[in-house]
Amino acid sequence: MSIEVMTLLFFGSLLFFLLLGLPLAFVLGGVSVVFLYFTWGFDSFYMVVSQIWGTMESFTLVAIPLFVFMAMILERTGVARDLYRMMYLWFGGLRGGLAIGTLGICAVFAAMVGISGAAVVAMGAIALPSMLSRGYDKQMALGVINTGGGWGVLIPPSILMILYALITGVSVGKMFAAGVMPGIMLMVLTTLYIVVRCALQPDLAPALPKEDRASWPEKFRALRSVLLPISVVGMVLGSIMGGLTTPTEAAAMGVLGALISAAVYGEFKWSVLNEAAIRTLKLTGLTMWILFSAHAFSSAYQSMGAQALIESIMAMIPGGAWGTIIAMMVIIFFLGMVLDPVGIMMITLPVFIPIITALGFDPIWFGILFVINMEIGYKTPPFGFNLFYLKGVVPPSVTMNDIYKSIIPFVLVEIVGIILIMIFPEIATWLPELLF
Repeated sequence: MSIEVMTLLFFGSLLFFLLLGLPLAFVLGGVSVVFLYFTWGFDSFYMVVSQIWGTMESFTLVAIPLFVFMAMILERTGVARDLYRMMYLWFGGLRGGLAIGTLGICAVFAAMVGISGAAVVAMGAIALPSMLSRGYDKQMALGVINTGGGWGVLIPPSILMILYALITGVSVGKMFAAGVMPGIMLMVLTTLYIVVRCALQPDLAPALPKEDRASWPEKFRALRSVLLPISVVGMVLGSIMGGLTTPTEAAAMGVLGALISAAVYGEFKWSVLNEAAIRTLKLTGLTMWILFSAHAFSSAYQSMGAQALIESIMAMIPGGAWGTIIAMMVIIFFLGMVLDPVGIMMITLPVFIPIITALGFDPIWFGILFVINMEIGYKTPPFGFNLFYLKGVVPPSVTMNDIYKSIIPFVLVEIVGIILIMIFPEIATWLPELLF
């Protein structure tokens, strides 16, 4: 049977079972095992087990449950509430100020937790009611929270970056460093969009009335709420980029910082630790099963001769090397609408990375483009995770249709960001080259 027919059968089976609603890990692993058996026989299973064992021996992998646990602890402290109050006092007097302040909080949260859902849930519960009660346009408020919440996978520390580094063999520290400038750039671009849009349509996000604005002493007192988050960020990122610790050791320091934060805010309780530990176990277990099944998928598809097929397809794409990059971005973008980001990484990276390196592109630079696409995937319908996180905390008056519509302009802004990084690769590569 030709590789083309095998590919159609393989991906057709995956799509069929995913549409039935079966979990990604079991679909990916189950279909792969069946195809492996009929391609190479029973001995092929030893190859899968060998790959999984090699991955499980990776010390870097320990960082994942540590960063998740840190996020779960911080989510239950008063950090997000105090940060929002500070931003409210400082930016509320500007048109769109609460939206811009919410973006800033999301960026700080992203630099603390490394996952996408924490900031979405926190800001959906705290910032959204505040913005709506002050006359903000519903879709503007929803889009800001959805967008800022997604930065958790781009602004380091990021669990997706750790997985990308594991799969591709690049340095986790370099990936973290490479995410800093693009993260800042996307925040600036999104802020500019809000400022321009509010200047053209003032009713979308009115400024607070003068009587509701804070005095300067109140503003400066509120700045104390930033000290603890900045300390946690400094512990994690500063230790990695300063060459003092590995990402795993820095994650352990981040957990310590989160526990100290919980104690400061009076949330250092057995119930909080217990719930955070159980949620960490569930999320880490889910990630590991997807990782295992993705190894089976990679083995199965590679054994069919996928590399040669995809290289021949890429060779037919017009535009040479850049045409290939753009085609990859389009493929990843559409996959992000329907599949889990970890699954997409496992499906595409074993195929894409050899092509990227053969074309002479930097895998760190490509990794940032990839992660931004995954971040967009978190908020694009029909299956973006942030859409459902947000729906879980919004008032009944906000429909799923409102949430879907709200992300359109913000996705366009992020696509502009991807184009800028493609045109100016130094945005992603300058800091890792400077530090490492």
